[in-house]
Order: sequence, then C-alpha cells, then structure tokens
Amino acid sequence: MRLTIGLALATAVTTVVAAPPQSTWVYRGDDQRLHYGTDARGNRIMDFSHAGFRGGGVALPAIPAARTVEPASGDSTARIQAAIDDVSRMPRQADGFRGAVMLARGTYQVDGQLKIAASGVVLSGAGSGENGTVIRVGGAPHRFIDISGSGSWALQGEPIAMTDLFVPAGAGSVRVKSSAAFRVGDRVLVQRPVTNAWIHFMGMDTLVRDGKPQTWIKAGTNITTDRVITSIAGDRIALDVPLSDSFDAAYLDPPGGSVVKYAFEGRLEQVGLESMRVVVPAQDKPISESQYTLLRMNAVSDAWLRDVVAVDTQNTTTFGPATRRITVEEVHIRHTLPFTAPAAPADFAISGTQILIHRSSVSGQGVWPVVTQAGVTGPNVILNFKTDGAGIAPHQRWATGLLVDSSEFSGGTDKRPNIAFSNREYAGSGHGWSVGWAVAWNVKADYLLIQQPPGSKNWCIGCTGRPARVLWNGNAVAAPAMPSETFESPGVAVSPSSLYLAQLRDRLGPQAIANIGYKEQQ
Repeated sequence: MRLTIGLALATAVTTVVAAPPQSTWVYRGDDQRLHYGTDARGNRIMDFSHAGFRGGGVALPAIPAARTVEPASGDSTARIQAAIDDVSRMPRQADGFRGAVMLARGTYQVDGQLKIAASGVVLSGAGSGENGTVIRVGGAPHRFIDISGSGSWALQGEPIAMTDLFVPAGAGSVRVKSSAAFRVGDRVLVQRPVTNAWIHFMGMDTLVRDGKPQTWIKAGTNITTDRVITSIAGDRIALDVPLSDSFDAAYLDPPGGSVVKYAFEGRLEQVGLESMRVVVPAQDKPISESQYTLLRMNAVSDAWLRDVVAVDTQNTTTFGPATRRITVEEVHIRHTLPFTAPAAPADFAISGTQILIHRSSVSGQGVWPVVTQAGVTGPNVILNFKTDGAGIAPHQRWATGLLVDSSEFSGGTDKRPNIAFSNREYAGSGHGWSVGWAVAWNVKADYLLIQQPPGSKNWCIGCTGRPARVLWNGNAVAAPAMPSETFESPGVAVSPSSLYLAQLRDRLGPQAIANIGYKEQQ
C-alpha cells in the first residue's frame, strides 16, 4: 500500500514533457548532426542555409557615413541623389564598401526616384520609427529607390553537357562530359532545359483558358541556377550550394542539362538600404496602373534591406532574376487601405536566389505578402515572418527550393490560402505548377494548400492549419491526406524548431546563428 501511494504521489507531482517529434526527412541523429531522408531516387530536402548575405550566417555590417544629408523643406530627391553620386565616385575600401549616405533624423519629402548604381554604397537613416528618418513620397506614382547593376550573365565558352542520367533534388555536385574548361572558383550557370517531353510529363501541355491554349513555359527555355565551383574530381564538379531541382535525362534529353562559366561585370556588390520609414499616399487601385513602390533590386549580389517600415506601398519590393545572396531583415509593410482589385499586389516578389527574408511582416488586406515568380531556383527562405492576410504563394511557372520556416499567418481562406504550393493551372496566362521541392516547416496558418507535382515533392512538416480546397475547372481539388509521406506531424511542431537555423548551425557552427541575431534552439 505504501508503495502504491508513493507511486501515486510521484505521478501527481511529476510532469513528463514529451520531446517534440522529428521529421523523417530531416532529423538529428545520435551525433547531434542533421541527417536527411531520401525518396527512392535520392531526392531530399535541400540545405537552405546558404540563403542570405554572403551565403548565410554573416552579420550585416555597420557602414560609416561618408556623406550626411539633413532634413530641409521642399523636395529632397536631388540632394539625396547628389550625396549617393558623391559616395559612388569614392574608391572602394578593403571591405568592398565606399561608405554610407546618412539621412539624419527627421522628415524628407521625396518626389522622384533615387538610384544606387555603384557597388559599396549604402543608404542609411536614423531608424524606422516615427521619430527616426521618415521619407514622405509624393509626386506622380513611382518607385522610391532602384538598386541595380547593369548587363547580365556573359557566358564564357560553350555549355558543357551533364552526363548523369538523374541528378536528385538537393544534390551538391554533377558529372559533366569534360571538366577541363573549369577551375575551382568559377562562377557557373547550371542550365535545365524546358522540353516538350517534360512539359507533357508535368501535364502542362493542355492548359486552356476561355477556349484559348495557354503556355506554361515555352519549350527551348533554360531554367538557370547561379552557382560557384568549389572542387573538381575527374568529371565531377562540386557546387557551393546544392541544386533545388532534379535533372531527369528521360525528360530533359535532348539537349540535356549543362554547365557553363559566366562573367557579370555589371553586377553590384555590398549595397544596402536601411533604417528608415517610407510613407506613400494610400491608394486602392489595380496593379495595371502606376503605383508607389519601395524598392527594385536586380543585378546585385551580397546586399541587404534592414530596419525599414513601408506604409501604403503597392508591389513593395522586387528582387530580380539576377539577384543573389540578399538578406531582408526587420522589414515591416503596413497597408491602411484594403486592396479590392481582382489581381492583388505582392509585397515581396522573389525572382532571385539565396534570398533570406526574416523577422519581417506584412499587415493589410487584399495583398499577397510573398510570391515567387517564373523559373526561380532556390534556396530562398522566409523565416519568422507574420501576416494578417494571406501568406506565401508561389505565383507561376515552376519555382523550386523555397522554405517557409517558423512563421505565422492569419486571415487566409480556401480561395487565398496562407501557404499555397499548388498547380494554378490556367490562372493568369497559364501559371500552372507554381513550385516544387518547397517546404513549410513549423508554420501556423489558417489554410494550407500543399499539392504534389509530377516527379517532385512539396512538404508540410509540423504545420498547424486547415487543408484548403480550391476550385479549378469547376472541380474541387481534394485536400491532402493528413498525415502522409509529405504532410508530417500535422498540428504538432517538430524538432528542430527552425530548419534554416539548424542547417546553418550544422554547416557553420553556433556562431553563425548568433551572427544573424538568434540564440541556440532545441
């Protein structure tokens, strides 16, 4: 009897906390390192930790002011641009920077567009609060700032054919017909051809809208992945970042995948925009009309957008196809008017690679907070992100390698899910399969739409939310089974709490997490 009572008392005062479950796709082994599950063909969740400034795990620098602009009455566009141009003519220092243009605390009227067109230049304010640096944009609708280089990838030599019959998603190397033309450190484009055979395999050759055939992706197009060679062993070349898509010769040959060196002389590096509040006139207008936008960035590598608040901008930021290794940190977009047009604007539009958007948010109705565009190759990461309307919706034509991690979304519906990894079929002009090899990890949402493309996977792991049903061709798309091979641990968060941070620690150690403002996680 005493033993029974003792056990009862011990049970009453002891709380046993079960450890969070682990995914079968990414999990910590007994060695405390991450291990990866694969499917029958070797496809796996990719290492997303290379997203961000200088390839992830690097603190954003504080750049000393080379010029300071004070508030003044009237339009300040010319004064600020003159300061940017002055700094752009300065020599670059050993760290690659020329200096910052500092906008002192106060309010500035800006009625024209600003432009940064030289490497090593940062436009900085005194903070994004209402008592910091406040930009009031006026004049005709326009973009506040353009940060862009010039030109594009200049191919050097002929593309070298890949010889693997199959390269799985998440792979870090490929075999080529000859590696003689390559050297360690070469910048290369890995080219994945769009063929009629692959379009047919994806079911994208029968799209019709209003009785007219729609083109998903034109055969003959190349989807390119921007990488650097890290080692060469015989005919195998290793890449600095894994590939976000698979390469199946059964559907891609001829002509098959290839690798080609490139130069990009006009691409900017070490540039940024930070620490200011940008306010534009509130408008509810179709996206086909002129808009007040915040930022366009293209032909840029190793850059950032930090500590910025944007109020009432439309299609707020655009990261073009020639952007890479970009960090967006503590950027908060606020809409005081709902958008009512059928085609909604997008606040973060991603076309580049290795882009990290974290500790950021979008507030307001009738917008798409984050979209990816056509032919985007990851890794691209959305981490610790919040919205109160819709969420993350790859938009069109086969983006790959997207991670939505440890984020919270509300305000979704069946028609506008908070996470939409889906086949958009004839929507738009034949947007079709919008994304493959995408991961939602420990996401909390109202509605989740996770569909599986032919030959590919999309994952939803540790997510809380209702499976969405959408209408295509008048028929409801069935909600996925829960749980399933790719829809793991519904309603229960998994360990590690953040996939991106766990991968970053695994690759670079705990200091890399601290560098970007996070503590150790379970």
